[in-house]
Parts: sequence; C-alpha cells; structure tokens
Amino acid sequence: MKVQGVSVVTTTWNEAENIRELILRVRSALEGTPHEIIVVDDSSTDRTLDIARQFADVAVSKIREGQTEGLIFGMQIAKFPIIVTIDADLENDPCLIPDLVGKLNEFDVVVASRTRLPRTSEKWTAKTLGKMFGVSDFFSNFRAYKKHAIANFKLRGGETFGGELLVAAKKNGLGIGEIMCEPSTRRRNPRIGGKIKANFRILFASLKCFIIYLL
Repeated sequence: MKVQGVSVVTTTWNEAENIRELILRVRSALEGTPHEIIVVDDSSTDRTLDIARQFADVAVSKIREGQTEGLIFGMQIAKFPIIVTIDADLENDPCLIPDLVGKLNEFDVVVASRTRLPRTSEKWTAKTLGKMFGVSDFFSNFRAYKKHAIANFKLRGGETFGGELLVAAKKNGLGIGEIMCEPSTRRRNPRIGGKIKANFRILFASLKCFIIYLL
C-alpha cells in the first residue's frame, strides 16, 4: 500500500533506560517514510518524560490509568492515517514495522504475534479469545491500525493491556490479521508484575474482554 505517513504510539511508565533507544530504533526502521513518534507517559517517577521530549515528536504526560487508556489517547492525537503501537521496553523489534504496515493492504488491524508466549495465562487466552479473533497472541500490543477504522473506539473495560482494542475492532467488523515474530528476551522485572500477579491480571483482563465482546 502507498504509505502517506505512520504515527508510532508507545506508552511509558518508568522507562528512562529504554525510551531513547526505542525512539532511535523506530526512526531507523521508518527512515524515508513520513512518520511521528508519540510517547504517552503514565506519570513516571523517573526521567522518562524528560528524555522522551528530547527525542520524540510528541511526548505528553497523563494521570496514571494504564496502558490501554494511554494507547487510545495517543492514537486519538496521531496525525497520520496509519498507526503503529509498540511497547516501550524494547521487547518489540521496530524493524518489523514495515511488515506490519504492509499487511494493512489486506486488513484493518495487524498484530505482530509472538511464536512463543511466556505466561500460562497468555497461552490460555490464545486458545480462547485468540482463536475467536483469529490471532495467536491476543495481548501483543505491537500492532498496526488504519486510523480511520479505529477513530471512534470507546473503551469501557479499564486496563485490559490492549485487549479491548481488538474487541472493539472485531465488534466494528474490522479485518484482523497477523504476522509472526520471534520473541525477544524479556525484561528482568516486567511492568505487569511477577509471575503470579501477572497471570492473575492477564486472566482478569481476558475475562473483561470476553464479557465486553458478548455485551
């Protein structure tokens, strides 16, 4: 597809050690393509926002509401017709952005699905919600969207780690596709919490997404 421009949106909370590197990698991946990088900071207590303002095109702070609200906020202020969302912790490889964007020839939303899921809760969700939605990594937030298709999304589930965005896409009749990618090394202390806490939070988010989809 002819790419008029790409808005890359990421949310941050205490990502001072990663945000500069992420932005530089995204710039490299989109060299020659009109683009902007939007950082939505979730009230970090470190220097994340200061660093983001030096390197991103847009860096804004908001009250701490979680990743999903931050993503939709950034998507709403994006200026280009294609939006890519990406995690700030360097677990997503920006080199895959052109592949994601290219797949928008066929779909309205494209997910970069990991070939191996690290948590039991994510594997369970892949076999349930993922199968319903045609993706093998329901909670991957490394995605590409056609902006016009998601412009009117309204969220009501609180923090669903981006899951409700796929629910909204499905309920609005959007085409959802995926590309597969090898997972990068996970960070030592995931933002979502330790093993037990993370699995519980993901399972709770899955339940909310399932209920929202049925309503």
